[in-house]
Amino acid sequence: MSEGRSQDVRTGEVRIYLVDDNDGFRDSTAWLLETAGFQVQAYASAPAFLDAYAQERHGGGAQCLVSDIRMPLMSGLQLQEELRRRGIGLPLVFVTAHGDVPLAVEAMRKGAANFLEKPFSDEGLIEAIRAAVANARNHAGGGEAGDDRLAKLSPRERQVMDLVVASKPNKIIADVLGISVKTVELHRSNMMNKLGVRSLPELMKVALGHG
Repeated sequence: MSEGRSQDVRTGEVRIYLVDDNDGFRDSTAWLLETAGFQVQAYASAPAFLDAYAQERHGGGAQCLVSDIRMPLMSGLQLQEELRRRGIGLPLVFVTAHGDVPLAVEAMRKGAANFLEKPFSDEGLIEAIRAAVANARNHAGGGEAGDDRLAKLSPRERQVMDLVVASKPNKIIADVLGISVKTVELHRSNMMNKLGVRSLPELMKVALGHG
């Protein structure tokens, strides 16, 4: 990960809500995130998380929800809808099995920050959380922490940029946005030209407010 991004999101300031019904995965992932310095609260179901979250006092500090997609009682997509209904704007990273990728694409269309297909690397999860939190901060500030060049982008180019920053390939971006791969490539090229960047690391710096 780049030094700039590490400084932007300090793990000790981020509280992670981890929701997964698999005890082994939940315990090992909570341990990983705690070892990385995050504050972690883990839950075996979406209703358990919602009940606990409703009773918390939410002060300063960044938050991120990491949730499985397919769970009993309430699925990850149902959890996402309930959060939207309650007006809770937590950045959301889904973890999913291979067969649930279409569900994850639907979740991103509805505003999820990212999804990771199991098995994923430890660094992949940590980077996804950092990017989700940083992007949420940038949007919450109306883009003030970002770069003036972002104002040059069309709404569609901004969507493409967000998905590129989330490490999604062109095919997934096309599925999420409901457009062709060739159209994605065109928007991606225009977006890179407008921002004056030639590589993904340069794009990351601009998108996450280090331009």
